[in-house]
Amino acid sequence: MGLKCFRAGLPKLSVTALAGVLLLTGCSADRYFMVPKTDLNELGASVKSQRATLVTMEENAAIRHEQVISQNRSSTQTILDAIATQVEKPECPPVKVQTQCPTTDNSKGRADRLKGKVIVGEVENFYLAGPGLIYKARIDSGAETSSIDARNITRFERDGNNWVRFDVPVPGADKFVTLEKEISRRVRVIQASTEEAERRVVVELQFFIGDHQQVAEFTLADRTNLTYEVLIGRNILRDVMLVDVGKEYATELPESIRNSNGNES
Repeated sequence: MGLKCFRAGLPKLSVTALAGVLLLTGCSADRYFMVPKTDLNELGASVKSQRATLVTMEENAAIRHEQVISQNRSSTQTILDAIATQVEKPECPPVKVQTQCPTTDNSKGRADRLKGKVIVGEVENFYLAGPGLIYKARIDSGAETSSIDARNITRFERDGNNWVRFDVPVPGADKFVTLEKEISRRVRVIQASTEEAERRVVVELQFFIGDHQQVAEFTLADRTNLTYEVLIGRNILRDVMLVDVGKEYATELPESIRNSNGNES
């Protein structure tokens, strides 16, 4: 009888113990594994807030990117405009208008030149400054010193220096002009017609050939029997003139000189 009561009470005890175990287990699970509903709501709200923040950051980044691109485009265009303003477009050079050669001003005289040297012919008009006379001059590269026709040559002394007085003929007239010049030096000249040397006086004279003006040494000699009153030698030609043997009167004296003298060819 007592055994039956024990057996009969065993299931009840087991059920009661099992229920207690389950109750403890449920409390433990709810403590360590279950999240309160309020926490889930806060977590969801935090996630939504973070997502909204990310979207806002992406939008702001896109806006800033567009702004940077726009600024770069504006700066680039500004630079290109500045370059286009400063750099001129290339243009074809203008076509030169063909002009005629300028006419020669004969009022100032004429003398062609080659490498700076006056081109003269075998005969040229020679203007003697001072008395203002025009002679026909023979250009002779074989003569060393130039010469001019002079008569009544008289030497004298002035202020301790040697001077000479002489007459030069007036072209086209039977008269002379007297000149006085200081003697530069004396030379010995041997003519082809005689073996004896002749001492001649040398003076400096100013003259024109064409538009060329010069001061040079001339010997004084009687050239009555010669064709030309003046002989131009190497002392004048050297480094100054070139002789074109195929020409005569290659130069032209200034108009003012030609008008005052009527004996020019």
